[in-house]
Amino acid sequence: MKITDAKVIVTCPGRNFVTLKIYTDQGIYGLGDATLNGMEPAVASYLENFCIPALIGKDPRNTEDLWHYFYRGAYWKRGSVTMSAISAIDMALWDIKGKMLNTPLYNLLGGESREKVMVYAHANGKSLEEAIESVAQEKEKGFKAIRVQSGIPGQPDTYGVAKGAAFYEPAHPGIPHEECWDTSKYLNFVPRLFEKVREVFGNDLHLLHDVHHRCTPVEATRLAKELEPFHLFWLEDPVTGELQEGLRMIRKQSSTPIAIGEVFNSVYDYTTLITEQLIDYIRMPLVHGGGITHVKKVADFASVYHIQTGFHGATDLSPVNLAAAIHFNKAINNFGLQEYMPHQEIVQEVFRINYQFEDGFLTIDNTPGIGVDIDEEKASKYPYSPASLPINRKMDGTMFYW
Repeated sequence: MKITDAKVIVTCPGRNFVTLKIYTDQGIYGLGDATLNGMEPAVASYLENFCIPALIGKDPRNTEDLWHYFYRGAYWKRGSVTMSAISAIDMALWDIKGKMLNTPLYNLLGGESREKVMVYAHANGKSLEEAIESVAQEKEKGFKAIRVQSGIPGQPDTYGVAKGAAFYEPAHPGIPHEECWDTSKYLNFVPRLFEKVREVFGNDLHLLHDVHHRCTPVEATRLAKELEPFHLFWLEDPVTGELQEGLRMIRKQSSTPIAIGEVFNSVYDYTTLITEQLIDYIRMPLVHGGGITHVKKVADFASVYHIQTGFHGATDLSPVNLAAAIHFNKAINNFGLQEYMPHQEIVQEVFRINYQFEDGFLTIDNTPGIGVDIDEEKASKYPYSPASLPINRKMDGTMFYW
């Protein structure tokens, strides 16, 4: 069995997606997600100019060797662009392998460890009152776990909160727009937010919150300690992930569970965090973490240290990645929770999906491989539309983490 061709499909049904399609001499093809929000053309170019020419003639069944070919074989290794490209290749090869063996992907990863995958929703509002209303709406839909974000009094911009009536989408057309941030206002408000959520909804809901890398270790420690009475499922990205040691102070002084890593792309981003048990959930998604081959190793490594998965799953990842993540989550023992933001209906004009949401869980059918397909004719009707994620400044103008 040989790879005969591959193509990159960039389409924008409501937002940009990058899909890799790999063809074989046996008429089987596989799909991989290569979407990197705001950097889609960079990943597409890397795939087209470096990866695809090197794929032709290779045996697609050799997923382990091909992963190392594109990781070890690239002297300038790692990084979000490179790893997103490798992820797409690896995902497509596993899709081919499942189709060739006529079995769904989860059977190749150990079979079923569970029948369905618990997911969490996003609830947000411009004010505490609107956030409470949003939580009620998501609970009514059946979600058992809900991430809560709210506008901060006296602050013009807040991560995770939509500016208008439309669903939250951080990327904006053109070059990055600037947002403002005030850590002190944020730290004073968030405990009040979760106190109110628990007062209204009780203790049965799993509650989550995303700090989005915006606190120093001492600030994050204060927040984690003050949120302890509200028993969060996790506090996400309380500090920026570049300095792994930054989690030590939080861990020593708080029992609030920590999730981190949606911007990570390698096991080497996690070594200290895992071996010192500084976190509770790994967030690195298949699409940015080197695909199924690599993330399976990270998840297995984490399992030894009682750490679970909690993969990133926003709408800036395509249905191909979400379906692959469901298969992955069904198979591994140390699954924790999966982020789930439903795509716009227009996305299903381009992608044929094989999963469904019901009562707080996602299930997937037994279609061989990953099970998602793409309609290239429909995809061509939605050309790429340049968009960028924001940048962030403190109120005095200092550049800060977005």
